[in-house]
Amino acid sequence: QVQVVESGGGSVQAGDSLRLSCVASGRTRDIFTVAWFRQAPEKDREFVGYILQNVGITYFGDSVRGRFTISRDNVNNIVYLQMTSLKPEDTAVYYCAATTKIGSSWTRDASYDVWGLGTLVTVSS
Repeated sequence: QVQVVESGGGSVQAGDSLRLSCVASGRTRDIFTVAWFRQAPEKDREFVGYILQNVGITYFGDSVRGRFTISRDNVNNIVYLQMTSLKPEDTAVYYCAATTKIGSSWTRDASYDVWGLGTLVTVSS
């Protein structure tokens, strides 16, 4: 089995940068895709981005594309979400998700069977 734990959330000002970490443990070699989602108060969970572990390909949602990047440290089993030019509307709980299944609907939260507890990011104007 695989487990993931997020960290790195905090309170920042608009325009600042922040890096979140997602540490995986367990059968990490089986992980096919790692994604980040977020959920703001009273809103649905939103896709942020994903990385295909074997090839390093990334893809992002429209609201963060060009501002957020995802990278990985395969030695330590960490996936990073680098967030720049943060806006108040980026305020949310950010979740790391992983799956060992091969598929294609990586922007859908239903595609992931392993979730962290989330880390809160608050962006002030």
